[in-house]
Amino acid sequence: MPPLRFPLSPVCLFAVATALLVTSCKTIQPGEVGPLSTVTRQECLALAEQYLNHTWHPTEKNRMHGIDADGQRVDTPDHLFAPAGKTPGYWKPGTVNYGVPYCWGGNDTPESFDRALKAGKYAGDVYTEAKRAGLENAVSRHTAGVDCSGFVSRCWGLSWACSTRTLPKICDELPSYDALQPGDALNVYNNHVVLFAGFTNAEKSEMLVYETGSPLGWRVTKHTVPVWFLKQQDFKPYRYRGIR
Repeated sequence: MPPLRFPLSPVCLFAVATALLVTSCKTIQPGEVGPLSTVTRQECLALAEQYLNHTWHPTEKNRMHGIDADGQRVDTPDHLFAPAGKTPGYWKPGTVNYGVPYCWGGNDTPESFDRALKAGKYAGDVYTEAKRAGLENAVSRHTAGVDCSGFVSRCWGLSWACSTRTLPKICDELPSYDALQPGDALNVYNNHVVLFAGFTNAEKSEMLVYETGSPLGWRVTKHTVPVWFLKQQDFKPYRYRGIR
């Protein structure tokens, strides 16, 4: 299936930028929810496409495999990251790379990600069980990128990161997968979330989603997934209350 394109008009870009400015005034603590923005389905998918197709140019200083200045373990998903039994990294210093990388606790826009790289931050930080156990306390402030819930939050026009635990507080659960529309989400509490782009067949047995993480390559991706698999993993369908 060819990639979908959802260009943003100048009016749409202004609306999204205004929403981000308004919602950036308050620091949201873990477990809290902030003010809701409004976003159209077209704007939501257009933002997802920006993350998917974003090109960037890392250097050696953006690579890290070790302990950062605050004592946090950081492993960037570059091509040297290749542990046994895990999805290997992909990006290479000195080359053009695409797709904003996965970063535990990350909530960057493509633009803020680029600025962070220039400032010397590390490009991404892979998921580990230790980070899952530490939650917000395992986030490195020296990294840049976006995690699964940070990505969905940005696509909904939020400037604060809604986690997979707080997402149900700003959404309504849908009665079934059949009710999903582009821009909705499928979420597993305290685990993972994907952004729904559309069904790929009339039977609604397979869908196109955006997501970031592993085993898909540690960057924002767009791919098809069978409905049976999502149901088996207990993904719940949700609709963001600010979507139009």
